[in-house]
This record gives sequence, structure tokens and C-alpha cells, in this order.
Amino acid sequence: MLNKDQPDSHGRSAEKPEQIPGRGWRDIGKRVLKENSKDNVGIIAAGIAFYAFLAMFPAIAATISIYGLVTDPQTVEQQLSELSNLLPPQSGQLVREQMSQIAETSTTALGWGLVLSVLLSLWSANKGTRALFQGLNIAYDEEDKRGFIKGNAITLLFTLYLIIAVIVSIVLVIALPAFAGSMGLPDLLLTALQWGKWVLLGAFVVLSLALLYRYAPDRDNPKWRWVSWGSVIGAFFWLVGSALFSLYVSNSGSYNATYGSLAAVVILLMWFFLSSYIILLGAEINSEIEHQTAKDSTVGQEKPMGRRGAYGADTLGEAT
Repeated sequence: MLNKDQPDSHGRSAEKPEQIPGRGWRDIGKRVLKENSKDNVGIIAAGIAFYAFLAMFPAIAATISIYGLVTDPQTVEQQLSELSNLLPPQSGQLVREQMSQIAETSTTALGWGLVLSVLLSLWSANKGTRALFQGLNIAYDEEDKRGFIKGNAITLLFTLYLIIAVIVSIVLVIALPAFAGSMGLPDLLLTALQWGKWVLLGAFVVLSLALLYRYAPDRDNPKWRWVSWGSVIGAFFWLVGSALFSLYVSNSGSYNATYGSLAAVVILLMWFFLSSYIILLGAEINSEIEHQTAKDSTVGQEKPMGRRGAYGADTLGEAT
């Protein structure tokens, strides 16, 4: 219920996250910690990491097949190999070896064989996306009631988007700087481009997370402003966390000492776990920010609480 004496002391009348005062953010922080434990985010992230690992190589096969329509598979494999340098070292080597095998057997010939190959790869990779969607529904306290056809159509669309995102990342991180270098541009401009590509990649990660947070949960869509904070925070922690984890793996032999020849697989799984955990944490943050206001945070005409089609918008979170 709203506090009639101090209606805005906790941001209950906030129409956007920036209007929530400090006391409201303290409430949000406490609830995020509570929900993180209640929703077993660590366990869910581990499950998503497992399915993401199984889905990764079919996704690579689909990427090589689709991107290979405009270039040869070996070129795609080389560019993907450079992009895999963003992974922890040993995991990157594992991924590069698998990409080489896929590229050697890949064909770009148009026909039903290619179509069937891409569809099978997309369907296999879709398992990872479905697991992520289930985790995001839990983070938003929603029950996924979408049927088999609608549910798989949405997750397949996002799987295809993620593959396109990888291709766009190749263009931003590898192809564009290489093309600029061949143009004989001034060193200052090349340096700016080298730094700028990471800014663009970060912005692309923010956009991808915002799309996930807005459309993955089975609920009425929130307005963009109510998914922006979790997207920015999630992107920041993912980029920094990935860099720190890669640095740790590079300078520590603990994984090799413990897991031996399986170290590369374990490191890749741990990176997937870290990524999944951060994505779910961003969803929990968005959910509790939305849970802080009594204003309608969903798209469309203003609706009263209880008729907004979203748990976070239809109820108020605890204030202290």
C-alpha cells in the first residue's frame, strides 16, 4: 500500500527508475539479495550453463552455415577464431578446434541440404535459449504459459538473433578494424576505432540484454525504461567479470592441476555459469525496480494494479 503521509519517500509514484529516491533503492537492493536466494539463482544459472554448453557447437555450425552464404567457411572460421579470443584462453582453444572441424565439413551450396542443416543446428542451439527463457521467467516471478508452437517460435527467433549478434560482433571487432587498416587511415583515427569497437560491442550487449528482459518473460511487456538499468548493470558486470575471469585463468594453474585434460571444458562451463548468473541478476534487478512503483510500468494504456498482466507491475515490493 502507498504511504499517504509520504507518498514518494520510497518512489511509489515514480514513473521512471530515475525518480526513485535513495530509500527506494535501498529497498530494491535488499529485495534483490532476498530474491537471489529465494529463486536459487546460482542453481538456475548452473542449469542454463549446462544447456548453453550443449547448444554452443550447434550454434557455431549454424553461424558458419549462414555467414558462409556470403563468404567461404574457412574465412568464417578464421574470424570466429579471432572472436573466440574473448573467451578464457583454454576454452578459446577448445572452441577454435571445434570450429576448424565444422568448417572443414561445411558447405555453402544452396539447397535443401543446407536448409536442413541450418534448421537442425538452430533447433539444437534452441535448447540453450529455452533454458535461459525459463530462468528469466523465474527471475520475474512469472509462469511460462506459452504453448509449444508459440514458445519455440519465440526462442528460435532469439536463437537466430544471437547468431546474427555473433556475426555483427565479428564485423565490429574484427572485420571493420581490418578494413580500416587497409584503407591507410591516420594512426589517430585507427586508435580511436580500436577503442570505439569495444564501446560499440558494449552497447550491443546492452541492447541484447534489453531485448531479452523485455520479451523473454511470459508477461505484458515492460516499457523500455524499466529494463534499461538491469541491462546496463548486467552488461557492465558481464564485460568486467569475463575480463577478470580470463585474467584469473591465464595466471592460475588451479584448473589444470585439478581437472587435467578436462580443464578447458570446465573453464568454458564456468564462464557460461558466470554469464548466466549475471544475466539473471540483471533480470532480478529490473524486476525489483519495477516492483518499487505503483505506476503502470507496462506498455499501452494505463491500467490499474491487478490488471497489468505482470507480477512486478501488479504488486508492490516490501519497503523498509
